[in-house]
Amino acid sequence: MSARAAPSRRRQAGRRLRYLSTGSFPFLLLLLLLCIQLGGGQKKKENLLAEKVEQLMEWSSRRSIFRMNGDKFRKFVKAPPRNYSMIVMFTALQPQRQCSVCRQANEEYQILANSWRYSSAFCNKLFFGMVDYDEGTDVFQQLNMNSAPTFMHFPSKGRPKRADTFDLQRIGFAAEQLAKWIADRTDVHIRVFRPPNYSGTIALALLVSLVGGLLYLRRNNLEFIYNKTGWAMVSLCIVFAMTSGQMWNHIRGPPYAHKNPHNGQVSYIHGSSQAQFVAESHIILVLNAAITMGMVLLNEAATSKGDVGKRRIICLVGLGLVVFFFSFLLSIFRSKYHGYPYSFLIK
Repeated sequence: MSARAAPSRRRQAGRRLRYLSTGSFPFLLLLLLLCIQLGGGQKKKENLLAEKVEQLMEWSSRRSIFRMNGDKFRKFVKAPPRNYSMIVMFTALQPQRQCSVCRQANEEYQILANSWRYSSAFCNKLFFGMVDYDEGTDVFQQLNMNSAPTFMHFPSKGRPKRADTFDLQRIGFAAEQLAKWIADRTDVHIRVFRPPNYSGTIALALLVSLVGGLLYLRRNNLEFIYNKTGWAMVSLCIVFAMTSGQMWNHIRGPPYAHKNPHNGQVSYIHGSSQAQFVAESHIILVLNAAITMGMVLLNEAATSKGDVGKRRIICLVGLGLVVFFFSFLLSIFRSKYHGYPYSFLIK
């Protein structure tokens, strides 16, 4: 019984083996074709990436910032594959746009990009680009961007996050601040090298020469050095400059003013308490000076011994200066610190 069953079992096993061989052959062939296709697609991506990086390196060798239209932006910034980060400045530099802030920001951006291009750490992991509104209107529309200048970081992987848009209104656009922001987003540290600027040295030399010449001419009569009024005026000028935010402007490098690209309206007062415009500091300086002048006139009217009618006029003028300009100053404070409940004359 077992002798007759053994050949039967062998025949059944052989049939199963032939069935499995013929049935798995198409599957193995399909798997092989799929592997070949995936390998070819990966090779194609690597070749495309190498071409993009080679093109970007060629552009960077010519200039530190390359301009892009809509097609170049979509190819080198938006479309994969990418293993590099892109810093893009969206601006409007054409003369008809009258964007003075854009020109100032572009100067700082050029300094930053040149510092990276000529540094020993320069590599193909970070590139600097620019999109002008008149050359890439479709890019502005694609990103729903309605203001310029704007700096954005496009990471090598994933989409830009909120922190990948530089907070220009709060921080300003100084090259050092941009370099710090790039280091936070990319771990690429750029040491900013500014071209030598001798204007400050020349101005200081002229001032020293002027003071020295004045002292030499008045060497026989130096009583003016002990003039209290003169020194008081110099002190007040320094106080006005410091309290109006001139040092903050020097450190942060904010724009002079902001022009709305939609209606062309120019804003001289920043709407946030965390930032200011250069024009705003000039306005505050003038207001503080006017209030101080009013206080000086009030003191003069109270302490002088001249004609009573003249003293009354001086008192009224001083009081008017203090009341009006302090009201103006308080209204600016309320516009920046939203929710501040108090006002005086001017809201």
